[in-house]
Amino acid sequence: MAWFTSPPRPNHRKTGPRPGVSGQRPVESILAPGLRVEGEVQTDGVVRIEGTVLGTVRAQRQVLVAKGGTVEGDIHTREAILGGAVRGAVVAEERVEIQASAAIQGTITTPRLLVHEGARVDGHVRMAKPTIESTDSQSASPAQFSGSAGAG
Repeated sequence: MAWFTSPPRPNHRKTGPRPGVSGQRPVESILAPGLRVEGEVQTDGVVRIEGTVLGTVRAQRQVLVAKGGTVEGDIHTREAILGGAVRGAVVAEERVEIQASAAIQGTITTPRLLVHEGARVDGHVRMAKPTIESTDSQSASPAQFSGSAGAG
């Protein structure tokens, strides 16, 4: 008699990932409002910033800077969705989305860019696939910014 196993039921659905889908969910880290982090933030998954980061943010999958969130440092990721304030270089391998509530001051390097009406972008935009050179720190000082690229 088996206590821990039972024969498979004919109509029993298997649980787990669907065919062709990775078995792992992206790890999501949330830096809550009121939280202030000084130093480098790094994850293999997704990071959502609702508080303040003073330093570099590296996420293999995605960086989300929520409305009210602030990053004073560089962002390196595959995809960035920016709704808060960023002062530093943004380097994204696939795309950057800048929402209407965002205020970006720095260099953006990405092959695809979406800027919503009302967003503020002060700095340079490089529409190219990031290279080794562009992934190094590219923060510009305020004196290097020229004008605003956003509506508003």
